[in-house]
Amino acid sequence: MRKTLHLTEGIFPMPVLMVATYNEDGSVDVMNAAWGTMQERGNVALNLTETHRTVQNIKRNKAFTISIADAAHIVEADYFGIVSGNKESKKFEKSGLTASKSDLVDAPIINEFPICMECAFMEYQDNTYGCGVIGKVVRITADEKVMAGDKIDLSLVNAIAFDPYTHGYYKVAERVGEAFKDGLKLK
Repeated sequence: MRKTLHLTEGIFPMPVLMVATYNEDGSVDVMNAAWGTMQERGNVALNLTETHRTVQNIKRNKAFTISIADAAHIVEADYFGIVSGNKESKKFEKSGLTASKSDLVDAPIINEFPICMECAFMEYQDNTYGCGVIGKVVRITADEKVMAGDKIDLSLVNAIAFDPYTHGYYKVAERVGEAFKDGLKLK
């Protein structure tokens, strides 16, 4: 038997993405965005409203980075989601994290997060069905600590996912199958 649930962001898990930009004064701005995905290979789509300081920064600077949040930095990642850069000018400084400037786009790389996508702003969409930032990924970098040879080892990343039903964070770490291979058993 199935039970009807209240309407929410029903796709689980949702990523915990740290979207970083520079403010007008050159300080670092970071927000937590769960509504983001790859639009196609090489393009990202973030469902963000224009009221976010981050969106205004993206439109002005034509660039942003997206870092994958990890279990070691849940407190900071959650803080970036509950505190608005429009109300707290020292938001990033209060987190205790550090940043480096990307040499490809005008946006910061948050050093402590294990994976970072550096993105060039393509367009802002706002219509009846939603709004959001579309960006072109120009480079992806990963901390060597999460690499196994030349590939990312997800078990070392300890990426976190957001559960919109219970408002919990969960580690995404255990490999349970082989994509494009396991299903061949039914062929």
